[in-house]
Amino acid sequence: MSINAIRARTLATVAHPPLSGFTAVTRQKAEQLSAEWKGTNAVGQNTKNFIGGEFVESKTTNWIDVVDPASQTLLTRVPETTGAEFEQAVAAASQAFKSWSRTSVLTRQRFVLELQQQLRQHGEAIANSIVLEQGKTYPDAQGDLLRGLQVVESAAGIPSALLGNAIEVSKDMDTTTRRLPLGVCASIAPFNFPAMIPLWTIPLAIATGNTLIIKPSERDPGAAMIIAELCQRAGLPDGVLNVVHGGVPTVNAICDHPSIKAVSFVGGDRAGRHIYERGRKAGKRVQCNMGAKNHAVMMPDANKNHSLNALVGAAFGAAGQRCMAISVAVLIGEAQSWVPELIERAQKLIVNQGFEKGADLGPVTSPAAKERIDGLIASAQEQGGKILLDGRGLEVAGYPNGNWVGPTVIEATTEMRCYKEEIFGPVLILVKADSLDDAIGIINSNPYGNGTAIFTQSGATARKFENEVEVGQIGINVPIPVPLPMFSWSGNKGSFLGDVPFYGRSGVDFYTQNKTTTTLWRSEDAIGKKASVVMPTHL
Repeated sequence: MSINAIRARTLATVAHPPLSGFTAVTRQKAEQLSAEWKGTNAVGQNTKNFIGGEFVESKTTNWIDVVDPASQTLLTRVPETTGAEFEQAVAAASQAFKSWSRTSVLTRQRFVLELQQQLRQHGEAIANSIVLEQGKTYPDAQGDLLRGLQVVESAAGIPSALLGNAIEVSKDMDTTTRRLPLGVCASIAPFNFPAMIPLWTIPLAIATGNTLIIKPSERDPGAAMIIAELCQRAGLPDGVLNVVHGGVPTVNAICDHPSIKAVSFVGGDRAGRHIYERGRKAGKRVQCNMGAKNHAVMMPDANKNHSLNALVGAAFGAAGQRCMAISVAVLIGEAQSWVPELIERAQKLIVNQGFEKGADLGPVTSPAAKERIDGLIASAQEQGGKILLDGRGLEVAGYPNGNWVGPTVIEATTEMRCYKEEIFGPVLILVKADSLDDAIGIINSNPYGNGTAIFTQSGATARKFENEVEVGQIGINVPIPVPLPMFSWSGNKGSFLGDVPFYGRSGVDFYTQNKTTTTLWRSEDAIGKKASVVMPTHL
């Protein structure tokens, strides 16, 4: 978005009465958030930067509106952090690194344990912020936080994760390897998981001794701001964690700044490629999780009830705005006859504002996202596909201005635009195949490799699929096979750029560097008086 567009959008919305589109319940939650938390706001005022342990009002003249996706009500304005403010954040992180990197691992472990307690105690506030800004249902917002919390809890084992190696390589000579932090790191988070993704990086980067600069999505920064305040309450020293805001200018500043040693990113393809190339050019470590087109293979021998329920949940949960959502179902043989029951179950899902009782999925993130999704649905019909369930034009009582798209099911081929492009909405593409080999061929031909699943009651079929499919994360009767944090994220192909993935053992590797020391304390030196001039051979 251009600066002029940002200004125009701000002028257009700021004149609206605060919270004019809210129900009494939503208004109460917005006002409570604004009253209880320093850095975030949900009643039309500004979101702050968090620099050097202080929540500070930006001096920018460029602001980005954050609106409720269900009503277009103005919640807050996010600053395009100025160059001077960004430099202050880097300086604060650099200064804090000098002492934090020398802090004992047990002190850093204690911070992680305190953060875990703070997150559990104040999870309701984080979930409320996610519903307001991102549009998720309240239970799904709780899940967003809890999946991030699992990484925090895993990071509590950091003393064991940082154990080095030592061996006596020769008489009186020892070689040891230690894991040391990199320095100032940065994390760029997406809109679809405003709590989980910051919590993928905060505990590991900080527990390993680094300092961190977070840039949350400009669409929903509230969860990250609350988490930053909870880090402070958990005893984190000033400057160890800083939060800046904005769009492309802030992203480029992160990629270019020589004091930032590593960058983590989760988001779309275009931004991911840009960050990877620009960050690597500047000599940084970079890890980028990007787009996806995840397939589920439905075998005719699968448990039909479980398979259909799993497919509907994985395709339409979070309004399809998950990089691990199942967006393509490959139907084999008799499974092709399950389509009417699939549609029946999808039709029963309730689309509504996230605080409304019984809501299964909320709005998509923005009017632009809705327009794009509607366009991809229309393209299927134009290219000969069959729209079996059409979620366009959905109206939700009480929310006439929401970004509503209902569950949509399309029968298509792999040549169509709706199959080739990531839709990132509540749209499931159905593709028919004659055999398991055909299904594997379809998946392996797709450029993405985030996740896939197969539904079957045959162990042999599952093993063949597991061995031959070229995707990094595989579910067998599990629709969204996101690994728990004792493992590492393992999406591949066009879904990931970088050498070291997120969290788990790999996360520790990403945020540390090895230092190897070889020492010699000759026992003879205590009494001997003659020096040796022979080339050392370690013999």
